[in-house]
Amino acid sequence: MDPVTVGIIGFACIIVLLAVRVPIAFAMAGISVICTFLFYAMRTGTFMPERAIRPTVSLIHGNTYDLIHSYELSMIPLFVFLGHIAFRTGMTSDIYAAARLWLARIPGGVAMASVIGCGGFSAITGSSIACASAMGRICAPEMLRLGYDPRLATSSVAVGGTLGSLIPPSVLFIIYGIFTETSINQLFLAGVLPGLLTLFGFLVVIFIWVYRDPAAGPAPKDEVSAEDRKKALLHTWPALLLFVIIIGGIYGGLFTATEAAAISVAVTLLISLFRKAISMDDFIQSIKETCIQTSQIFFIAAGAKMFVGFIALTGMSGDLVSLIDPQTTPVWLFLLALVAIYIALGMFLDPLGIMVLTLPFMVPMVELYGLDLIWFGVVVIKLLEIGLITPPVGLNVFVIGNVIDNKVPVAKIFAGVSRFLVMDIIVLALIVIFPIISLLMPTTMQ
Repeated sequence: MDPVTVGIIGFACIIVLLAVRVPIAFAMAGISVICTFLFYAMRTGTFMPERAIRPTVSLIHGNTYDLIHSYELSMIPLFVFLGHIAFRTGMTSDIYAAARLWLARIPGGVAMASVIGCGGFSAITGSSIACASAMGRICAPEMLRLGYDPRLATSSVAVGGTLGSLIPPSVLFIIYGIFTETSINQLFLAGVLPGLLTLFGFLVVIFIWVYRDPAAGPAPKDEVSAEDRKKALLHTWPALLLFVIIIGGIYGGLFTATEAAAISVAVTLLISLFRKAISMDDFIQSIKETCIQTSQIFFIAAGAKMFVGFIALTGMSGDLVSLIDPQTTPVWLFLLALVAIYIALGMFLDPLGIMVLTLPFMVPMVELYGLDLIWFGVVVIKLLEIGLITPPVGLNVFVIGNVIDNKVPVAKIFAGVSRFLVMDIIVLALIVIFPIISLLMPTTMQ
């Protein structure tokens, strides 16, 4: 059987398995192993399974061994653990509390504080769904209590949670860097300005929403003293210190992203012990949750690595690239098609699954057009960020619905999210048209 035909059949089988909700790690690994076995067993036209055992085992062993022993991969459990410790000690909620007090008298201020709190949470944890889940429990019920429009109260936290994909540290950037062999340091720095631009855009959406409909975000009636504001602001110093360590340390060339993760964990534990903000039970629970989340990510990454090896074996990427002629297919048309593909996939699949499924095909085409892989990584992560709030799946939307016990219908949350989606598209267009937004910090790093 022709190798490309085997590749097409294997890819189609993976899509079908994902459509029936088979976990992506098992779908990619299982189909890659089966198709690789069949490829070698039928290579001579006669089914000879004994010839396929050794190369198939080599695919499983070689790809998974190289992945698990990757130095860069070690930062994933470190950053995940950092997020759990920071959340349990209140470092992440301190940012929201400070923003909540400083914006208290502004119409829509609590919603703005929620987005800022999500941005601060993202700068420590690097997980969009974890951000939406944690901040949703804090912010959404309070806004509903204050009489906010349910659409604004829920959608602001749902979209704020997506900042975890773009603002470093980001698990998606780490996986992207490993699979494309690009600098994770540069990817982290490339996400800073687009992430802040997105955060600012969300604040603009809230301002316009409340300006046109003041009843949607009424200002709280309780008075806040200047002393309370100062105290709340001072309580944010641990979170700001971690952000400086991660971004400032990488930008200044003091240490790598992996070293920044290790130092941040050590600093967070020291601060927690000094403030007596963490118990042994919290510490043990954080380790357990870190092991569970890290195992899930590693299984997906291992399955994706096998899939990449299978695609390389079949030569599908090369054939796909040969179908594209930069002379007849302009770069803007390629980028438009890329955006359409990622947004369509984002409606049905989770972000990590989309990325590992598409990178083996997209990266060769990006290189064909001579586009920067660091910039492309930001574009991809931004598209995955949009997918987190795009119906019908919109994972962050369903997370918010669950954490508030479905007091607000999912349809109403999606209705609120639609306004923020317009701003997301605007920010995406700016990132695509002006690559300097993404590349300014990486190109000027020490």
